[in-house]
Amino acid sequence: KNHGLVFILDWSGSMQNVLQDTLKQLYNLIWFCRKVQIPFDVYAFTQEWYRREYDYTAGEYVNKNQQSHYEPKQDQLAIDGEFNLMNLFTNKVNGKTLEEQMINIWRIAESFGRYGNCHYRYPPRLSLSGTPLNESLVTLHQLIPQFQTENNVEKVQCIILTDGEGSQIPYNRTVQHHWEPDEFLGTSSCHGDRSFLRDRKLGRTYKLPGGYRQFTDALLTNLKDRFPSTNFIGIRVLAPRDARYFIGHYHWDDDKILNEWKKNKSCTITKSGYDAYFAVSSSALAQDAEFDVDDDATKAQIKRAFVKSLKTKKLNKKVLGEFIELVA
Repeated sequence: KNHGLVFILDWSGSMQNVLQDTLKQLYNLIWFCRKVQIPFDVYAFTQEWYRREYDYTAGEYVNKNQQSHYEPKQDQLAIDGEFNLMNLFTNKVNGKTLEEQMINIWRIAESFGRYGNCHYRYPPRLSLSGTPLNESLVTLHQLIPQFQTENNVEKVQCIILTDGEGSQIPYNRTVQHHWEPDEFLGTSSCHGDRSFLRDRKLGRTYKLPGGYRQFTDALLTNLKDRFPSTNFIGIRVLAPRDARYFIGHYHWDDDKILNEWKKNKSCTITKSGYDAYFAVSSSALAQDAEFDVDDDATKAQIKRAFVKSLKTKKLNKKVLGEFIELVA
């Protein structure tokens, strides 16, 4: 009862064919939260909520009706001005409203995956975007304590559902060009050999490597130091063809993990910035788990259909089972 859950959902373009499969896992977890009556919030990251419009008076593209995230300062991480988090679901609404919201998001996800062969359409501001995953991790420094205060909980589980990596975040840097009279605040990329993240509150520094995964791991390590009672859990939806490449980045010399993937179409990555990182096959998630046979089916056909149903349900519940074990 002293637990609360914060979800971050990938709303990027590459998710269009696996978004509904990812929602299956998310909805399982939401129903779990409802069953045991613990608070939750689900956010989706996007760069499309406030799309830039051309201002003919100013002669440039501007973000209208959008407040700035922060005041840029020298040597501070430069957060993309088009980055936003959409609060899709929350325990603060009643069950009927939540069900309607979940159905609507499911239909929007179907419109992405079905291309033009779908009766549903998505609102322009809910279109898929890039992958501001790392920007979302930065916002957790505010979201987690805010969530704890609003819901009066001691421990927060943070679950991130994604199918890819986010780009490194640049930092603000004063620039002076010899052909311009005044200096201005621009941005520069973080370089692995000489870039560090300083957490002044903790008095610690973290090396910011140049690789996508390593940059994210550094942000996660900082979050775990700042919020030691929070579990940061990743759920990665993988196409089967990408499994060996992805697993090799963390367990290149461990055949046990790869064998686990081959057997179960899922595995747990332990050498990452997450407390637990679950990799799940997108093709396996897409399989139907319904027990459906013809009226005149033979006993053998009924048996095969039943066994197939059990296998699929077992896979779909794997992440939920491991997650509950970690939280408990």
